Amino acid sequence: MKSQLFDIRREYKKGRLTPGNLNDNPFEQFDHWLNDAIHSDEYEPTAMTVATVSTDGHPSTRTVLLKGVENGRFIFFTNYESRKGRQLTANPYISLSFVWHKLERQIHIEGKAERCAPADSDAYFASRPYKSKIGGISPQSHVIGSRMEIMRAFVREAATWIGQSIKRPDNWGGFAVTPFRFEFWQGRESRLHDRFLYSQQADGSWKKERLAP
Repeated sequence: MKSQLFDIRREYKKGRLTPGNLNDNPFEQFDHWLNDAIHSDEYEPTAMTVATVSTDGHPSTRTVLLKGVENGRFIFFTNYESRKGRQLTANPYISLSFVWHKLERQIHIEGKAERCAPADSDAYFASRPYKSKIGGISPQSHVIGSRMEIMRAFVREAATWIGQSIKRPDNWGGFAVTPFRFEFWQGRESRLHDRFLYSQQADGSWKKERLAP
């Protein structure tokens, strides 16, 4: 198995990054790359790995879907009592990673998360499909005895809302991440990848620098 893993490799040849073809504003560059990913037939172009840290300094990751970029903030939704919800309540610093294999691109973002306003969480919850709204009752990240247990809870919850609009659970809503660091990565041949760092300055502007691969 080890020798087989050693032999898995490919050359990256689909693009390059230079100071001239990168926008000076990282949000505009992100929009450009996200649009490329959406139109490149990536399976989940808005999927991002979310990393948080526990109170004892242990990191954890999971994949969620980006649901908006508004007013300089990246937005996703979750159960506030889930593992990531509890960790972000205790320590709001977070990282987000997008990996688009077909384009040989990655974006890594570091920032600080805060809960969205209840009205914003209500608006997004109202837009969800019916079954996804019912699924919001899941005690996310908590131990359950079986799949049947959660399916029965789903049926019970659905029965309570027959003929009514489903209300957003109080423990479910959005997080908005304000970034202070972006890294854009483009795969290149011979592992000499292009990497550019945007770091936010004291005056709110962004400094752009090339990093070694």
